[in-house]
Amino acid sequence: MIERDLKPGWRRVKFGDVVRLSKARSKDPMADGIERYVGLEHLEPGDLRIRRWGNVADGVTFTSVFQPGQVLFGKRRAYQRKVAVADFSGVCSGDIYVLETKDAQVLLPELLPFICQTDAFFDHAVGTSAGSLSPRTNWTSLADFEFMLPPMDEQHRLVKLLTSIEGCLASLSEADLATTALENSRIEDALASVPADRVITVDKLVPLGPKNGLSPKANADERGYPTLSIGAVRDGRIVAEGNTKYAEISDAEAAAFELKANDVLVVRGNGNKLLTGRCGLVDVVPKGCFYPDLLIRLKFDEKIIRPEFAVLQWNSQSTHNRLISRAKSTNGIWKINGADIRQHALKVPEVEEQDDLLAEMRAIRSARKNIATRMTAAQNLKMHALRSIENGGGNGI
Repeated sequence: MIERDLKPGWRRVKFGDVVRLSKARSKDPMADGIERYVGLEHLEPGDLRIRRWGNVADGVTFTSVFQPGQVLFGKRRAYQRKVAVADFSGVCSGDIYVLETKDAQVLLPELLPFICQTDAFFDHAVGTSAGSLSPRTNWTSLADFEFMLPPMDEQHRLVKLLTSIEGCLASLSEADLATTALENSRIEDALASVPADRVITVDKLVPLGPKNGLSPKANADERGYPTLSIGAVRDGRIVAEGNTKYAEISDAEAAAFELKANDVLVVRGNGNKLLTGRCGLVDVVPKGCFYPDLLIRLKFDEKIIRPEFAVLQWNSQSTHNRLISRAKSTNGIWKINGADIRQHALKVPEVEEQDDLLAEMRAIRSARKNIATRMTAAQNLKMHALRSIENGGGNGI
């Protein structure tokens, strides 16, 4: 940025001129009364709160001491964007820098974590990292990072704005967790009340199948018919956007394997056992879209069980756990087969009860969608505010 573009009172500074790397150490954290430690695995990308930690009493070799209000920055694999503000004292990994402002009259301590969250700071940290498997930046390089320092009144305004946004995001995150817990609890409660004589194996719920798909060689120029990757199975839905490719098959094959609304696709193999056996409901897919061999299609008898209810139950923790207990590992891939699925049992209340539960779930999911929309808006506002720091106050936040 050209200096004359800066708003009045803003100035360019080096990170190391206004920020200090803490050198506080503890040779024996336990003896020093330190109870908690923080490793890189405890820091979440984009989250300034430390929500997880380890207990020093369980054994730890960390010696870097941090205090409440100091900023923890993950110097290893900086592209993970791990920055947090300590709200307790402890020791941390040597792959975490403990940062603090040199003079609170020059740079507010509360603004420091947000400076560390700017794209410019992360770009500098990543660009100065060395090492192939575990790239690390270093303090000398970070100290040379230059940024636009606002005047104190502007710092106070930015801190107030950004802190308010963080509070909003925290509340929305808690609301999302609460609605997710409510959804899961309501599903499990409903299933627990289904009598034993309404537990039915899948082979009695599907007129045909289950049936594996086709996996001909895909092409890059969209010849043939559209097909899906297993990544399309997401949160109980089939999401074609971003998960579609093309392959050439005969018209007869296309007709036999074409997906229809309310088809259910089950992941029959995945390196992650928890993703094996997950399913999604087909709603909107490209015309003529067929499904690959790693997915199995189910067509439920809708007079007995609603496909949406089947998916809701199928992906519930208790039901999914029963299915993947049958999974077998081959070359690192966890797999289930058609026989596993045919023998899988579902609880099938009367369709009226299914419809009532589905109506409840749609209301809960509508609330979750609204929460997600508000979180996106808050995150966008935060990004805009961070860019104003990068731009020397030039984008009108």
